[in-house]
Amino acid sequence: MYAIKRITLSFILFSPVLACAASGIVVQTEREMYEECSAFSQAGMQECLAKKAEDSQRTLQQAEKKVVSALSKWDEDDKYIKESKAKFAAANKEFIRYRNAQCAFGSSLSGGGAGGVREMGRLGCVTELNNRRAQQLLDAVFGMPSK
Repeated sequence: MYAIKRITLSFILFSPVLACAASGIVVQTEREMYEECSAFSQAGMQECLAKKAEDSQRTLQQAEKKVVSALSKWDEDDKYIKESKAKFAAANKEFIRYRNAQCAFGSSLSGGGAGGVREMGRLGCVTELNNRRAQQLLDAVFGMPSK
């Protein structure tokens, strides 16, 4: 009996780690992105961050599609599937509102810095939040039982 409890506890403790590994998403902090992109000139740095932001948007869209697919195949009553899909759509709208507000706040912390500095701050913020959200979504449906 002890062995079964221990195995169950191990699974519960390590399943988030497995889910993160399963998502395959690398979530860099804004600071890590700035360090990576700082090898370029200011214009090149902004271009580097813009590419990361575009990539993160695609990653987020792919994660959203996987969630919808997982919900559609979920081995659960239709009423719960519909409810989850509706709540997912609402959560996505709120995430976009949050991301925009948070990144506007973050970029405002550059004070009187040039517009390019503000934009780089916004791009770094958007990228990090998109990737964190994508990972969060994939973790949420990891191991969901299918029909």
